[in-house]
Amino acid sequence: MRTIQYYELTITDYEECIELWKNSAGIALSEADSKQNIAQFVERNPGLCFTARDEKKLVGAVLGGNDGRRGYLYHLAVAVDHHHLGIGKMLIEKVLKALKELGIQKCHIFVIADNLEGTRFWQKTGWKKRDDIFVMSLDL
Repeated sequence: MRTIQYYELTITDYEECIELWKNSAGIALSEADSKQNIAQFVERNPGLCFTARDEKKLVGAVLGGNDGRRGYLYHLAVAVDHHHLGIGKMLIEKVLKALKELGIQKCHIFVIADNLEGTRFWQKTGWKKRDDIFVMSLDL
């Protein structure tokens, strides 16, 4: 029987997290995911980023953040050999609970358009696709 333990993500988890994200379908990485940038994100969002471990092995991770009004989830991933164990759902619940404690009332996620498995997961866990907005970006 597996006992999954959940921890607050720290920058010491970075190398394991980046490997998990690189090997997870539907996760899009960029220069914004450098160790320095993730360290800044985690520092700005204490108590909102989490890992899941089976024994000592990292099997799940999520970045959570907020802008003072809305919450955001990024890079939720669970190792393929640990899918369907409720790990992703538990990671989401931990972030949402922490956001609620900060007074945040709504949370958003970004899902790659052709990530059908991810879309099914998010819809199954209660998230709704919005057709009234879309994302626009500008590289600085």
